[in-house]
Amino acid sequence: MRMCRIASTVTAVVVMTFLSAASAGAQDRPSTPITTYELTLKDGSRLYGSVEQQDDTSIVFRSVAGVVITAPLADVQSLRVVAGTLTGGEFRPGDPNSTRLFFGPTARSLPKGQTYFGVYEFVMPSVQVGVTDRFSIGGGTPLFFGFDESERPFWITPKLQVLDTGRTQVAAGAFHTFVDGENVGIAYGVVTIGRVDGSITAGAGYGYSTGGGHGAVVMIGGERQTSRHVAFVTENYVWKGGQGIVTGGVRFFGERLSADVGLAVPLGTGERFALPVVNFVYLF
Repeated sequence: MRMCRIASTVTAVVVMTFLSAASAGAQDRPSTPITTYELTLKDGSRLYGSVEQQDDTSIVFRSVAGVVITAPLADVQSLRVVAGTLTGGEFRPGDPNSTRLFFGPTARSLPKGQTYFGVYEFVMPSVQVGVTDRFSIGGGTPLFFGFDESERPFWITPKLQVLDTGRTQVAAGAFHTFVDGENVGIAYGVVTIGRVDGSITAGAGYGYSTGGGHGAVVMIGGERQTSRHVAFVTENYVWKGGQGIVTGGVRFFGERLSADVGLAVPLGTGERFALPVVNFVYLF
């Protein structure tokens, strides 16, 4: 019990320090969450703002800086709604991979028709598909060779969002693995509270195995966007016996691709060491 309390305290302190530091770095430039349009022209120009007027030949567009332009529709490559924040007069698009932290899920959902492909720690590829705006499913298998193909492990990852108030989301799902003739996995519930540029996620799961093993695990993490293409991320776990993992690092992202770089520190092992966290995810 004492070890469990220590692990829980360390995790909570790391999360609060991590998010407070990230928040403090952005206090001098307060942000306002907005949903706006992204107008991309065929010459590569990109503007964020609102549509003032549109007809069969042209579009009148007002940027977030208040500049009004009239563009022929023949010069428009795309016009789409995007979510982000207005910070110091600059529009910052949100993280395109906000449905997950480093490995674990947030309660945000993958929209219908969207798909992401990720490679975690260079050896764990996975794919996730938005079946509806609330339900997604995916799977993967490790990039290890030498398995008898009939015994190769693989996993599936169903996830259902059950609540979305705009600022608060709730979801349930599972990470279910088939390995060596056994079914092993974690069924979980997760809550995400916050905005597109910063949120906290907490969850609880129940690990199970047809071989008889089982146990509870608790997760708390979060993310904070600090610039147009950078966010801090932390994801932390505590399970039976007071053991756990504390992680922290940085996510670099563009319109569709994100790259995570961080460290993971095990708790309750009696040894002090850190493991690298390196992930790449592309959103289709």
